[in-house]
Amino acid sequence: MPAACDSLVDDIEDMVSAHDPKPHDRQFARKNIVPRSRKRNQQQNTEDLLVDSVIPGTQKVWMKTWGCSHNSSDGEYMAGQLAASGYKMTENPSEADLWLLNSCTVKNPAEDHFRNSIKKAKEQNKKVVVAGCVPQAQPRMEYLKGLSVIGVQQIDRVVEVVDETIKGHSIRLLGQKKDNGKRLGGARLDLPKIRKNPLIEIISINTGCLNACTYCKTKHARGDLASYPIEELVERAQQSFLEGVCEIWLTSEDTGAYGRDIGTDLPTLLWQLVEVIPEGAMLRLGMTNPPYILEHLEEMAKILNHPRVYAFLHVPVQSASDSVLMDMKREYCVADFKRVVDFLKEKVPGITIATDIICGFPGETDEDFKETMELVNEYKFPSLFINQFYVRPGTPAAKMQQVQPQVKKQRTKELSQLFHSYNPYDHKIGQKQHVLVTEESFDGQYYVAHNKFYEQVLVPKIPEFKGKMIEVEIYETGKHFMKGQPFGNAKVFTPSIAKPLEKGEVSGLTTEFTTLRQNSSNSKPDLHSPELLCQTWTLSGFGLKLVSVGLAVFAVIVAYAMEKLY
Repeated sequence: MPAACDSLVDDIEDMVSAHDPKPHDRQFARKNIVPRSRKRNQQQNTEDLLVDSVIPGTQKVWMKTWGCSHNSSDGEYMAGQLAASGYKMTENPSEADLWLLNSCTVKNPAEDHFRNSIKKAKEQNKKVVVAGCVPQAQPRMEYLKGLSVIGVQQIDRVVEVVDETIKGHSIRLLGQKKDNGKRLGGARLDLPKIRKNPLIEIISINTGCLNACTYCKTKHARGDLASYPIEELVERAQQSFLEGVCEIWLTSEDTGAYGRDIGTDLPTLLWQLVEVIPEGAMLRLGMTNPPYILEHLEEMAKILNHPRVYAFLHVPVQSASDSVLMDMKREYCVADFKRVVDFLKEKVPGITIATDIICGFPGETDEDFKETMELVNEYKFPSLFINQFYVRPGTPAAKMQQVQPQVKKQRTKELSQLFHSYNPYDHKIGQKQHVLVTEESFDGQYYVAHNKFYEQVLVPKIPEFKGKMIEVEIYETGKHFMKGQPFGNAKVFTPSIAKPLEKGEVSGLTTEFTTLRQNSSNSKPDLHSPELLCQTWTLSGFGLKLVSVGLAVFAVIVAYAMEKLY
């Protein structure tokens, strides 16, 4: 929805200056105005004033997130801060006053959905705030013109941006967080959040990466590597377990590169994290590129064998052709990838290796693609993410000689057929496995659990299983799942943690946020009270001082009333 004014306000403090006219100045500047009779009675004027007065923090917000688990974590943090500040998060977009759209720039389809959602919001006269990698990487896109924007490192200021957007202003916060000139990992980890799944905590251990892949647009948004300190990550994990979480996901653009900018590494972080994981809870590692995991293979094998760490690792190969990898600037060769996979398969029996393939990268020949098919046929990856190459504007790959669209489609089809030609779980029928139950299946008929190797196991929908580790016997398998039946009098393991939060409940509320919510619920705002408009709210992590904004709103209301009187 277009903003009330065309110009963008870089920050809230820019809205009011010392030179702006005060209400007193506005009143006595009307020396040449001749009073005329009122056309409406006093009651009508009062009603108009109330209608035009907007009190942020009382509206409904609908949020949509696209993309990776890092983006999902950002979305959870933004939802938590808004809910803690009085906004009602709704799952019904039609009843929302404002849409918060958290975008992904990895593929064209994700950005297309994002752009279409903006168009739909405008058609329904919704206020719009955009966030995520698309506006951070391409803030001058025509379809973003006039919209409020939250940068990927500014999610701790979402309440400010939503407040001002509700009032009709257009705000853009796209800066980088720094400390003594050093780039920080992003927003604080102890901010309030609403977990999409109360049993799963997603922790971003760093933002950005060290690579410069020629096809990647995310680098333009997330930037270079910036890691969070180990103590902050451990503290966040401990808090999550106290709130009933039984599964933690570590995420970033490249978890393997963690710590290189702050003098530490991924194994050091992981060894400290496993010390605080209670029995019956599990830790899942996020994606890591081959160059950085190569340095820590011995330690990583030991960690992946730990009973409270999933024996699962996502290592993208993208292509099995060294020439294509060179054009991608992936900084490894196929032999490096095989070394990682072979070593971990030997040292971590049963490990699940997930990988990614891009079909039809610029310059990919039939022989290059044949090598990729051979790699997949050799390893028969149980989890394979197949992506047709999409040109991303502003990337070096966009300027390369492109593969014909029909060739890209055909290669994607062939690779998909190969992937679906084998069943990775058939040999597991009859096995007894311990699985952790964390969610409900899409069709609502089962609970979804994962075994030690993060393989999906569907179990009966028995309420006391939720959030528990149980023992099952596998009786059926599919391409992407197994089905398990509780085994006899199998022991049910319960993590030594508190009861999980309810769905939609705010996690990690600080004292300041809790006080604010109590004050908001215990007092009914007086729309005639200047004190309400001039009140100072101090929120942990926001540095939000609304005195100047309150004065600005008060000035506008007084000026409006004066016009009605004359």
